[in-house]
Amino acid sequence: MHIKSVRATQFKRFSNLTIGNLPATARLVVMTGPNGCGKSSLFDAFKLWHWNSGGPGGSHDPLYHVKQGFALSDWQQLVSIDFHEPIPQQGQERKKLFYIRSAYRNEADFTTTSLQRVGSALDSPTIGKLIDNDASVSQNYQRLVAASVAGLYSGQYDSLKVAELREVFLGQVRQSMSKVFDDLMLEGPGDPLQQGTFYFDKGTSSNFHYKNLSGGEKAAFDILLDLIIKRIEYDDTIFCIDEPEAHMHTRLQALLLEELFRLIPEHSQLWIATHSIGMMRKAKGLYDSNPNQVVFLDFYDQDFDSPVTLQPTQITRQFWCKILGVALDDLANLVAPKQIVLCEGKPADRKGIDRAEFDAKCYRTIFSQEFCDVDFVSIGNSADVQNDRFELGSSIQTILAGTTVIRLVDRDDRSAQEIQDLEKAGVRVLSRRHLESYLMDDEILSLLCEKVGQPAQIPNVLAARAQAISNSIARKNAPDDVKSAAGEIYNEIKRLLLLTQCGNTATAFLRDTLAPLVVPGTNTYSELKRDVFNI
Repeated sequence: MHIKSVRATQFKRFSNLTIGNLPATARLVVMTGPNGCGKSSLFDAFKLWHWNSGGPGGSHDPLYHVKQGFALSDWQQLVSIDFHEPIPQQGQERKKLFYIRSAYRNEADFTTTSLQRVGSALDSPTIGKLIDNDASVSQNYQRLVAASVAGLYSGQYDSLKVAELREVFLGQVRQSMSKVFDDLMLEGPGDPLQQGTFYFDKGTSSNFHYKNLSGGEKAAFDILLDLIIKRIEYDDTIFCIDEPEAHMHTRLQALLLEELFRLIPEHSQLWIATHSIGMMRKAKGLYDSNPNQVVFLDFYDQDFDSPVTLQPTQITRQFWCKILGVALDDLANLVAPKQIVLCEGKPADRKGIDRAEFDAKCYRTIFSQEFCDVDFVSIGNSADVQNDRFELGSSIQTILAGTTVIRLVDRDDRSAQEIQDLEKAGVRVLSRRHLESYLMDDEILSLLCEKVGQPAQIPNVLAARAQAISNSIARKNAPDDVKSAAGEIYNEIKRLLLLTQCGNTATAFLRDTLAPLVVPGTNTYSELKRDVFNI
């Protein structure tokens, strides 16, 4: 199953939450945001909907499920979910629609002295709410041993040796562990009628008791074992894991998520709620390799006391900076981009200046989607950039290993020979006079008219641009000096399109209204991309 949209009304944290436009191809949905932002509440919404729709293990709790201050009208109206596929009508098929694990999965120790019948996993959910303790290792131990005994007497494996039969049931767990752990491997279940528990090989030690594993090792083993066992019956399911990274270091988090992504059944979907850097970095890597199969939902800084609509988040540098801010707090600023572009413009520390970091802010907006690992810094005039007068570029490359620096200047009135000399010196030069020439291109102004619903005004807007440039030329400015005409163009566009809240100055208008329109697919973007990145 694959979720298409969700709506939660007066439920827990949500006044009116809508999640939509989730693609049918999404195999992994990553909910991001700090503690307390509502991620677990969405899993509770899934759990309540599932119980109301014929799923096992749940209950109605007005103090828990209903948003404070609202009176309950109908349990069925709190949560609605649409799927890309038809909802199955049979009871057993409905039971497998969701499999949800809470963040409280600690099972420190267990030892068995008997075998117990555990029944179908579809009838034995471990939790009813996301606040419930979700200890599953000992139960999965019973399932694994029971499957081995059943296999022994079924006749299906009579041609196998004993060691080969054991591997049928333990081999999948060992295979996954080999991808996640460096020095930990499942040895076996021991004797379930005396000292039954999981035993491991760890480093040079053998017969290593489950209770002696670290918290992180137990947590990762628990999730792997559970998914491998449950996916046999939950083969067309929305799997949800709250904070899968609990107790794990960053590298282990990444390896675990990669293996979970591999293990999810073909027709299933995995949802995780996380704010850890290890999970997010691996999710970004999975997105880069499988862009149609990974979706991010950003719960950060949402006011759920008001109606909120969440859709798949664009992967931009701003998004990753926000994620790093949640995961690393003050250390987020120490995470370096792959490239830094030093460009013209008044530096950011010049307080109170309208054009401070103007070029850098525009470039960040324009390239944030495609070049999320690139940052832009305005460091001064053209000479400051060419000569790296403040030695910022050389300092960055010394301090931040792996970060490359690009120096970028406007064309201005440079001759072809001057441009050639600069490029030989490693300085890139815009093909137009300055950034304003791109932002106020005819193509971008036409897109603005279409965006505000006034395509009929395109001829008038372009005529106003041409007239403003003509007036600028009459003031002895160069014919390609769009910057000198920008103020008049801005005023005429506001008048013709009756714009409000588009920027109180021409600078703000260029930065906040026009720069977001320079997007992949436009000729202006393609030209600017070639100029900056030489691709």
